[in-house]
Amino acid sequence: MIVICGATATGKSSLALALAKRLKAIIISADSRQVYREFDIGTAKPTLAEQKAAAHYLIDICEPTETLTLADYQQQAQELINSGVSPALLVGGTGLYIRSIVQGLKIPRVAPNYELRGQLQKLGQLQLYAMLQQVDPVAARKIHANDGVRTLRALEVFYVTGCPISEQQGENPPNYPILQIGLDCPNLEDLQKRVEQRTEQMIEAGLVAEVELLCQKYGVDLPLLNTLGYQEIKEYLLGNISLSEAKKLTVLHTRQFAKRQRTWFRAYPEIAWFDSDDRQLIEKVCQKVGEFGQLL
Repeated sequence: MIVICGATATGKSSLALALAKRLKAIIISADSRQVYREFDIGTAKPTLAEQKAAAHYLIDICEPTETLTLADYQQQAQELINSGVSPALLVGGTGLYIRSIVQGLKIPRVAPNYELRGQLQKLGQLQLYAMLQQVDPVAARKIHANDGVRTLRALEVFYVTGCPISEQQGENPPNYPILQIGLDCPNLEDLQKRVEQRTEQMIEAGLVAEVELLCQKYGVDLPLLNTLGYQEIKEYLLGNISLSEAKKLTVLHTRQFAKRQRTWFRAYPEIAWFDSDDRQLIEKVCQKVGEFGQLL
């Protein structure tokens, strides 16, 4: 398997498409929003033409009102990879999706229990963390006292299963070889231009109309409408900001998100990094893939 990862707006999809054509490989999306139907433009989902040029999987697999858990994603991705029909390219910027496959994370199959979460959240983070220290001290040592999301999840797993989350986690790495390729845009000015251009292209492609339709169909409180690109346009449609302000905020928030993604992926030394703006990018990546193939 070959992984193509990196921050948003670094050209992962175009590289994957070029590589898939040369290797006759399938593309498995590792994007936590592209799994949802109707969220197309704002998620930079591959076009129908691109999906015809190379087989894409794990795109449009659930409704916007549904929740795809990490365990669900992992299971479906592993089934595709293990089918062995074609070489697989795992492509995206959702780090946890990629880690779940590359490291074979053991994930408790516990769906979000919103009623339980609501009850727990009323207690406050201070008390929740104290509860976690009592029921699962191992997990508590790994979770920061102010990390409300992970604290809540650990308690949720414990109260649903009766077993500490620390006893249900771990790794079971796959037995097939993996090459990890990372795309980076080291020049911040170039990244700024990429993000600005991408945002403008989304607007021109009809992002405003897409968000308006989604708001009408599912309501403005749909959680997915609070994600990058959609939240800013939603605020414009609600009359809270101008379209110009929505664009600027989208660019700002995208850059901040890209910075967090970059920090995440840089923590893994096994990733081979390439400059997104290198004119010989495809040739250099293909050379790396060739070297990888010779080692098999």
